[in-house]
Amino acid sequence: MTYRITRHDGEEDNITSQEFDNYEDAYDLLEEIYRDMCCSDADYEDRPYYDIIQVDQ
Repeated sequence: MTYRITRHDGEEDNITSQEFDNYEDAYDLLEEIYRDMCCSDADYEDRPYYDIIQVDQ
């Protein structure tokens, strides 16, 4: 199985162009991106929201 990261707004970027062999690798990338944000002071409107999806081959 292959996994991809998609954006809620439907836009493409360097994150959405990647494919991952497993869910954990995709999750680790998103964790790295959002690691510096604290929930209480995060302005999520300034950053796109991502989902991890399974791609059937």
